Amino acid sequence: MLAAALPEAEVDLIESTARKCEVIARLATAAGIDNATAVPARAEEWAMSEGASRYEAVTARALSSLAVLAEYAAPLMEIDGTLIAWKGARDPEEEQAGAAAAGLLGLTAHLPIPVRPFKGSRERNLYIYTKTAPTPARFPRRPGMATKRPLSHGSPLN
Repeated sequence: MLAAALPEAEVDLIESTARKCEVIARLATAAGIDNATAVPARAEEWAMSEGASRYEAVTARALSSLAVLAEYAAPLMEIDGTLIAWKGARDPEEEQAGAAAAGLLGLTAHLPIPVRPFKGSRERNLYIYTKTAPTPARFPRRPGMATKRPLSHGSPLN
C-alpha cells in the first residue's frame, strides 16, 4: 500500500462500495497505517465536492481504459499534478484514445514506462499524465458517463 511506503503523505483511497471502504479502513487500522482514508464515493462524485483539484498525484490500477482513467483523474488533480496508471500490455489504440482524452482534460500524456515489479512478470507499463491546464468546467460528467461515452477526437464534447 502506498500509504505504508509514504508515511508522511495523506492517502485517500476512493472506492464506490461502502462495504469495501469498511474493509480497507479495518485493514489499515490493523496494519497501523494512520495516513490512509477510505473514501466511499465514485470518483466523479468526489471530484464534484471535496476532491476537486485536491491531489498532487492520482494512481489507478486495473480500473479502466486510459481515456476513462484520464477523465476520472483530471478533475481530482491540481495543476502540475500527476496521474500514474498501472496497465498491462501496450495497446496503441488505447494509448491514442488516452492521449486524445488527456488533451481535452488539461493533461499531457508521457511515454509509457515499462516496469517489472516481480520476477516473471511480463508486459507491465506505467502511464504518466501531467495536469498542465485547468480541466474544463463541464468535467466531471455525471457518474457512469466516462465509461458509457469515452472521450475521443470525435467526441461531441470537444
